[in-house]
Amino acid sequence: MYKSVSAEEALKIVKSNDKIYIQAAAAVPSVLIQALTNRHEELRNVEICQLHTEGDAPYANPDYAESFHVNSFFIGRNVRHTLKAGNGSYTPVFLSEVPLLFKRNIVDVKVALIHVSVPDVHGYCSLGVSVEATLAAIDNADHVIAQVNKQMPRTFGDGIIHISEIDAFVEVDEPLPAFSISEPTSIETKIGDYVAELIEDRSTLQMGIGNIPNAVLSRLHNHKDLGLHTEMFSDGVIDLILKDVINGNYKGINPGRALATFLMGSQRLYDYVDDNPFVEMRTSDYVNDVSIIKQNPKMVAINSAIEVDVTGQVCADSIGSKMYSGVGGQMDFIRGASLSEGGKAIIALPSATKHGLSRIVPALKPGAGVVTTRAHIHYVVTEYGVANLYGKTIKQRVKALVEIAHPDHRESIDKSYFGMM
Repeated sequence: MYKSVSAEEALKIVKSNDKIYIQAAAAVPSVLIQALTNRHEELRNVEICQLHTEGDAPYANPDYAESFHVNSFFIGRNVRHTLKAGNGSYTPVFLSEVPLLFKRNIVDVKVALIHVSVPDVHGYCSLGVSVEATLAAIDNADHVIAQVNKQMPRTFGDGIIHISEIDAFVEVDEPLPAFSISEPTSIETKIGDYVAELIEDRSTLQMGIGNIPNAVLSRLHNHKDLGLHTEMFSDGVIDLILKDVINGNYKGINPGRALATFLMGSQRLYDYVDDNPFVEMRTSDYVNDVSIIKQNPKMVAINSAIEVDVTGQVCADSIGSKMYSGVGGQMDFIRGASLSEGGKAIIALPSATKHGLSRIVPALKPGAGVVTTRAHIHYVVTEYGVANLYGKTIKQRVKALVEIAHPDHRESIDKSYFGMM
């Protein structure tokens, strides 16, 4: 059906000055990446474009700066050091618009490195656990190299491609990167309680990965007829689906199906989504499209932040001027949920850092990015309660946010803000 080659042979197609896109998250094609990195002595000025990827990123080694430059559309931990070291850059972009960078030839991708399931009898492979912008990269790249993995789940939705679209095949048999989540702390559990109280039956959920989303999900077992329309999900939703708490029956878009654009979790998650028609993997310009999201009644978007100022400005991508992550899909879903009939847009975060610094602040740090503006913000939740800022004046917002700040900081936040006026 197809002829496989070694990773070394497949990667010979890459030339100096090429732009390369790497499939994201747990679908990162690690064997292809290592083969590419091994060519660092002969390649120069290769730009590697990517969203968050799991596992090692050997090409991000500053020692290879002449060979590879990392262009992150969302900054993961494995490449965060490149911005300071000088062998990496960050391109701010909504997750919903990343495919447009390729479709409009703003980023001229020459080679797409992808990770797929074994082809079926008709010659179709699945992009498995990550679709995001990969289809757009495939459609616009000159060459497509696929890591074909017996352990890649076969998922339904947009990520089905025929072998005729692939130029080289490299066979592997290895598990996907697994992501484990620790038990929520007492603070995270309290936040989960408050958020769960905001979620009504027949709501559709968007949430990410981590202890706070898991704490929320653990409190939803008595809810009914929930839906899932989210850029990603992890293990926390599986039991809710099995118990028919999440069934998608009242979604406005793709009812009876759970929508995501990428997945990360344990082997249990990967086994669960394999050949499971309840889960649809769609492109990020569909899943994160505000006009699509808002069609789900009672859409609930649950996102986090690095800090929130008392007027409602949300910084979620940087610590001051130091870039930390990215814009991602927060604004896509905050806006979509806000426009949904009965929808709720929620920012959930602990009131203070592990070092005791307040995350509710009089003003954002100098250089901090505003991912969600004060005009878009609705609910802010900490372990001290819920502040509903929608339709509130600045003074009313300050009062509401001070009330859910850590008690050790409330007086100083209040005085500092009004002292700046």
